[in-house]
Amino acid sequence: MTSAPLAHTTPVTADLVRGALDLEQTHDGLLPHRLPAWARAQNTDGQLAMAESQPSGVRLVFRTRATVVELDTVPTKRVYVGAPPRPDGRYDLVVDGEQAGQASATGGNTVTIDMSTGNAEMSSGPAGGVRFDGLADRDKTVEIWLPYNEITALVALRTDAPVEPAPPSGRRTWLHHGSSISHGSDAASPTTTWPALAAAAGGVELVNLGFGGSAVLDPFVARTIRDTPADLISLKIGINLVNADVMRLRAFGPAVHGFLDTVRDGHPDTPLLVVSPILCPIHEDTPGPTAFDHSRLAEGKLSFTASGDPEERAEGKLTLNVVRDELARIVEERAKDDPRLHYVDGRVLYGEADHAELPLPDRLHPDAAAHRRIGEHFAAHVFADGGPFADTES
Repeated sequence: MTSAPLAHTTPVTADLVRGALDLEQTHDGLLPHRLPAWARAQNTDGQLAMAESQPSGVRLVFRTRATVVELDTVPTKRVYVGAPPRPDGRYDLVVDGEQAGQASATGGNTVTIDMSTGNAEMSSGPAGGVRFDGLADRDKTVEIWLPYNEITALVALRTDAPVEPAPPSGRRTWLHHGSSISHGSDAASPTTTWPALAAAAGGVELVNLGFGGSAVLDPFVARTIRDTPADLISLKIGINLVNADVMRLRAFGPAVHGFLDTVRDGHPDTPLLVVSPILCPIHEDTPGPTAFDHSRLAEGKLSFTASGDPEERAEGKLTLNVVRDELARIVEERAKDDPRLHYVDGRVLYGEADHAELPLPDRLHPDAAAHRRIGEHFAAHVFADGGPFADTES
């Protein structure tokens, strides 16, 4: 990536990585995971396997005087048959808390996915990487945020000055679990997913367990949250249960109780926030499953539609309004004995007025501007004075 070799090569080790729950040594390099190995062993779903190994919220953090930083990686990019090419994932450089650069990695592997059949084929490619130069010649904290939407094996970190792990920030740790919207969906970059924006506004360290298509109350996810140190926990529940059509109302309530019970086993007094789905008109009163809109796919546009029947609500099928009502009821009931349990209606984060101004481009996921709106609303309602995550010690 550079004509002049840099003097210092630093192995990428756990003390440089934040936001990952496990690091796996692979033939491509060190692979960050957002689920531990024991939880991955209990998962048989390919979508979750892909999502948890995409490093949303994962970043390298170190101290250095370097003016040039190179990170060699092996990214895994996705191509959807018949759909427009996806933009390359972005790496964000943050220096002493300020945005300082952005780049994309070349090379790497490619997964070609046929959405009509569900088949996926992998082709291997060479290592790529990113280079940032022109950094100030002074001691500083450098963060490299990895792409939220590309599996990223870490190969080597090279600089023109020594590197050492950054000391703990002293900030509270916020662990958030949710769906593809929390994972990043169509955000512009890793530091502009709505959880990353909200974390920056709230002055907290983010652990993002947003898993695209995979927030379905899996017990091993609840046990992962139970076992992960955190000062603040939020759970965004609902959209994947509806659009995957994985359970009925009879099972939903007990599953939510069980998930919360497990989290509370490890975090009995931690502020715990349940967030219901943001506005999504196709599923407000229409059950799933969500389907690809093949008429628009033929035009090269990715879009979704609800394939359920509103009448099926009588049979216990879930819609977003059904989910919100049940979550509000469960939290109100439990909060009588759990004063640190809170609820936020997702339409406070993105509702009718937001949709009118910033509609969901594919009818399911927010775009970059809507991510910023959701992050701002979350920070204003949750981290601000009087909110459930307000810092009462500052």
